[in-house]
Amino acid sequence: MKSGNRFGSSVGTQTLLLTILLCAVIVISTGMGYIRIPPFEVVRIIVSKACGYEKLVEGIDHIFPYVVVDVRLPRILTAAIVGGGLSIAGAIFQGILLNPLADPYTLGISAGAAFGASIALLLNIGFLGIYSVPFFAFIGAVATLFFVLYLSSFNGQISSNNLILSGIIVAAILSAGISFIKYVADEHVSIIIFWLMGSFGSKTWVDVFLTLFFVSLGFFVFVFFARDLNVMSLGDRSAASLGVETNRVRVILLVTASLVTAVCVSVSGIIGFVGLIVPHLMRFLVGPDNRKLLPASALAGASLLLCADTITRAVLPTEIPIGVLTALIGGPFFCYIFRQRQIGRTIG
Repeated sequence: MKSGNRFGSSVGTQTLLLTILLCAVIVISTGMGYIRIPPFEVVRIIVSKACGYEKLVEGIDHIFPYVVVDVRLPRILTAAIVGGGLSIAGAIFQGILLNPLADPYTLGISAGAAFGASIALLLNIGFLGIYSVPFFAFIGAVATLFFVLYLSSFNGQISSNNLILSGIIVAAILSAGISFIKYVADEHVSIIIFWLMGSFGSKTWVDVFLTLFFVSLGFFVFVFFARDLNVMSLGDRSAASLGVETNRVRVILLVTASLVTAVCVSVSGIIGFVGLIVPHLMRFLVGPDNRKLLPASALAGASLLLCADTITRAVLPTEIPIGVLTALIGGPFFCYIFRQRQIGRTIG
């Protein structure tokens, strides 16, 4: 009983601290930009809009509420939600595939999204307005997922090694297709390249609610199967002996994680290393138990990607694609983590 209380207290404390950190990052980021807004005024504006209490914004510059609510918050919240979604998807892929190098792009989902978006940009498809490109990116990601699942299945069973190999093969084919599209794109090639690098510019509240719905839905599915995922780390035979239907759970989690990734990528473009690094960092902090790892990864991923987007938007003299910054920071950092793990294994 005492052990259960300690577990609940530990999870609650870590979640509370990470939640406070995320809220602080959101407030500070909202105040940064060409027009500087003090954090206290940002809080007053947000509370006023949330509660409908207009007296809270009395005495504040009349342009500040517009800047906060209509310009900055949609982008900031979208970045946070995408960061959380990519991080929990990465934790799930690493847990299912039992591979520390797995992330939301291991199965070629990002390549599928990029291929779909590239086709929409090349053909200048606009029947859904500004959501035409995200829609085609989502379709490409989902189609890639089901093709990879089909390619890796045999006699109704799916193995981790087959999934990884199938993802690599399909991603290579799609990357070649993207290269061909860029070759024939002419005047559209710069638009395609910029989308592939990732960006949160021009996001709206529709993007916020769309990503929030799917990421929240995926998070609840992941948490529901967190215990089963813990047991599956012991191996399929051990998990089956403990009553876990490994193949069913694996397919449910793979499809859900891929759909979460597809939604995030369709909104933001290609953003690498977030889903790879954050779960590793959180394992150092909270351990491998997915019941603790998933909430921690969601909150930490949201804070990390929001900080990166704030740097590109409000700190650097010229805004660069967010995917470039995450790769520049995440690549060397992951090399360091990977090297330290290798040294630790050698010494051990």
